[in-house]
Amino acid sequence: MEETGKIVIDEVEAVAKPPKARVQDVVEDAAPTEPRRRDYLDGFLAEKPQGLTPNEPGGEVYEAVIDRLKGIYDPEIPVNIYDLGLIYGVEVNDAHAIITMTLTTPHCPVAESMPGEVEMQVCSVPGIADAEVNLVWDPPWDPGKMSDEARLEMGML
Repeated sequence: MEETGKIVIDEVEAVAKPPKARVQDVVEDAAPTEPRRRDYLDGFLAEKPQGLTPNEPGGEVYEAVIDRLKGIYDPEIPVNIYDLGLIYGVEVNDAHAIITMTLTTPHCPVAESMPGEVEMQVCSVPGIADAEVNLVWDPPWDPGKMSDEARLEMGML
């Protein structure tokens, strides 16, 4: 009978370690088109960060508006309106803030008072002279818009 799939084992005393690669061991091309640069990050590291304006994401005024929105809580749900996903957009132009938001349902008990509270809180941010709150219903709010922190707080994660 013919045996197939037989495993053969060779025992050895030791295996020589492969040599370590070193930059100086690299063989240069015969005719390089450009001189070799040792650090390919030279240009990247020389770049200086662009300054943020206070009105764009990451800027002082914009982040202060977001922080103020995170201080407003839905009275029925123990989560702030920003992490709840009720804020659809924040724009800051000079000293004017435009907040686009929704509510959990059109029949929400705070449908009349919440936009006014948002406007009042945003106007209290230093650098904001006036705020406009646009209440929209499209797209409708759903629990998928909540942040992970809000889901954790609600026991949904």
